[in-house]
Amino acid sequence: MIIYNVTTNIHESAHDQWLQWMQKKHIPEILATGKFSTARIVKVLVEEEMGGTTYSVQYCTDSKATLEKYYQEDAPKFRDEAIALFGDKMLAFRTELELISEH
Repeated sequence: MIIYNVTTNIHESAHDQWLQWMQKKHIPEILATGKFSTARIVKVLVEEEMGGTTYSVQYCTDSKATLEKYYQEDAPKFRDEAIALFGDKMLAFRTELELISEH
């Protein structure tokens, strides 16, 4: 299993709008692409020097090939929408993880 992790710091002034958008629109639309089986949003429990609140959203997919297909077919649209809505109120970075084992 591959986990596509998006870590986002969101400014206080946009926090509530962003969180609602993530839960009600963005995550459901990404899952609707059929390229991910599950997603979870978790709050990062550190106090950022820059302020804001940091979240990690983890999308699970079956393979690197499926993730690459998502990058090519879907990611630009989703990233553009996030930038249009929240612009400099958010800072995001992405990480690809491979699940080795669960215990």
